[in-house]
Amino acid sequence: MTATAPVFSGFTTESIQFLADLAMNNERSWFQPRKADYERLLKQPLEELCVVVDERFAAAGIPLRADPARSPFRIYRDVRFSKDKSPYKTNISASFPYAAPGDPDAGGYFHFQPGNMYVGGGCWHPAPERLAAWRTAIDQDPARVHGAVDDPSFVASFGEVGGERLKRVPTGYAADHPDAELLKLKEVTFGRRLSDEEALSPDLPDILAEAFRPAVPVMRLLAEL
Repeated sequence: MTATAPVFSGFTTESIQFLADLAMNNERSWFQPRKADYERLLKQPLEELCVVVDERFAAAGIPLRADPARSPFRIYRDVRFSKDKSPYKTNISASFPYAAPGDPDAGGYFHFQPGNMYVGGGCWHPAPERLAAWRTAIDQDPARVHGAVDDPSFVASFGEVGGERLKRVPTGYAADHPDAELLKLKEVTFGRRLSDEEALSPDLPDILAEAFRPAVPVMRLLAEL
């Protein structure tokens, strides 16, 4: 028997409206009676997206993996150490870890939120040894680093790598280092906005796969350091 191809039912304008309404009513008393709507409009489509986009990654040779059980982030906020006790996130999102040998903390990310749809990736809040390896590569093998971050297709899609930065060049490197701005990075990320039309398209799995294709050299660099 031939296996049935996975289907992505897609997000809708109702999906966006649900999150907009949640932002205005971020309380259990509002969410709980509407939990079935959340699952129908957001949770289920996101899980379907992960199944289909994982196939697209494999077909395109993109070294990322999407798992419907592990990639989606929970809608529930961790409020233990936060002054904001709102119980729910007002977005949905998923991470796509690097799948080839290397650091799985490097990878891709999809974010769905009213007025803030985007795709991106990199290495967010890297471990100290990973950040040290990044800075060593910049200093000792700049051609390798620039070959990835200055690749024309990557720059055309995402611009430059960014993220939170130190105010000064880290200790051990010259203040006038030619790559001072790269050395200051405390994380190495990239991203671009998605239009609502793209985010609501039934072709979103293909849109995401194509978005990540020019970022493969950067993700590979970060994973293999």
